[in-house]
Amino acid sequence: MIFYRKLMIAGLVILLSFTVVAQKSKKRPNILFAICDDVSYLHMSFGGSKFVNTPTFDKIAKEGICFSNFYVASPGCAPSRGSIVTGRYPWQNEQSGQHGSSWMKKYVPLADELQANGYKVGMTGKGVSPFRYAKNKSEETLWRKENAAGPEYNKIHYSKEHDERTTTKISSKNYFENFKIFMKDKKEHQPFFFWYGAHEAHRGYEKGSWKRTNKQLKDVTVPAFLPDNGVVRGDLLDYAVEIEWFDAQLQRMLTYLKSKGELENTIVIVTADNGMPFPRAKANCYNYGVHVPFVVSYPKEFQKNKTIKTPLGAVDLAPTILEITQTTPTKMQSITGSSFLKVLKGEKELNTNNAVFSGRERHTSARYNNLGYPQRSIRKKEYLLIWNISPERWPAGAPVSYKSKEDKKLIKNVFADIDGSPTKSYILKNKEADEVSYYFDISCDKRPEFELYNLEKDSSCLTNLSETKEYQHVEIALKQELMQELIKTKDPRVVGPNKEVFDSYKRYSSMRYFPKVN
Repeated sequence: MIFYRKLMIAGLVILLSFTVVAQKSKKRPNILFAICDDVSYLHMSFGGSKFVNTPTFDKIAKEGICFSNFYVASPGCAPSRGSIVTGRYPWQNEQSGQHGSSWMKKYVPLADELQANGYKVGMTGKGVSPFRYAKNKSEETLWRKENAAGPEYNKIHYSKEHDERTTTKISSKNYFENFKIFMKDKKEHQPFFFWYGAHEAHRGYEKGSWKRTNKQLKDVTVPAFLPDNGVVRGDLLDYAVEIEWFDAQLQRMLTYLKSKGELENTIVIVTADNGMPFPRAKANCYNYGVHVPFVVSYPKEFQKNKTIKTPLGAVDLAPTILEITQTTPTKMQSITGSSFLKVLKGEKELNTNNAVFSGRERHTSARYNNLGYPQRSIRKKEYLLIWNISPERWPAGAPVSYKSKEDKKLIKNVFADIDGSPTKSYILKNKEADEVSYYFDISCDKRPEFELYNLEKDSSCLTNLSETKEYQHVEIALKQELMQELIKTKDPRVVGPNKEVFDSYKRYSSMRYFPKVN
């Protein structure tokens, strides 16, 4: 009897050892993470856009899962990208969650953990930026030297002799050729994580570039917060041209992976860092500022042709990728987000009560003493609540014109948190006109402390329901949940000790001068 018992135990040990070996020998999936710059959720043709043509994105969405209510943690590129690679909100990452500040070594990104776990890691285009990374030995004691997206592959650029770019303003970086160099660098059978960060559709654009691509002004759908005219429609078409460049470069990468036999084992993730670079979108926690496209495809293991409407937040990306790659983080700061791998596999549904949170501080240099416009927001079900923490400040930047001390020329740094564009120029130039003043006011005028919107009825966030009797119960509940999350995640704006600490972080990007006014 004892002999048979020992024999059974020995058999179980052998079986378990074979199982462990089989699990370890199973090839871990590659990840191609494609992130475009400044693109709102509707502006892929899969999302219904008639003036943007994105066949690659559409195919990925049909072969995989589209999260139609995906929200980034900030309406600005640097804090949003930093949140993606740390799995934390921008307000948890000190200056490493702020636009144009420094990346501290303590905020170890996802890329480092994957690399330590045997993945080949690299990036092309725009990584986690704009941040100041260490440029000398003294800075390296506190700051990170390498981009937080991973080792750069940006050496190959288009030349005058070989230039296929559709506009003069598209980045000269040849994303696809740099990706090929990365693939050639990795070892055979080594899994990879590659960050394809297009600079598109960040401004500036070549005005009228759309005219070379058979686009038509009549096809454009203008968001309700912008005036509908030829200037704005043309600006939106130039924006569309840049989105389509991002999409085309992604297709080349996928075709290449298929030719190398790698595509079947590659998870493809496509998204954007924040919304469109137009007034009342980018740099605002409105729907068009933080609601971005998001699709995931891995047909052999994930759900196919599935659209999920429940809100999902970008802080959940890092823990999901870590679980997918069987990576246990050892150096990252504590992660706030949660893995949604089981949702991708169809093993569970997202909780319909899921809430997502976003926020911003300083965007560009837009006010006296480099002050920001602090916001926090919560999206839950059909509602979006925004807390404007300093409503006495101008949301789009100070409306200041002044004469320079040197040559007495008039300097116009007005509303600098809105990217320069034909649309912005049109609104500012015609702000006194009856048909334009409304659009100027909603983009540039001061705002109340709280704003509440029903996104199912008002996706452009034009009717503020805050303090209305009908929605009082909704507002109270959302305020409570937002505050609970900010306390839980130790947001200095709520728990201190220095509630103004974000305005004290040094900015290393370019600075504008502003006289001391509100």
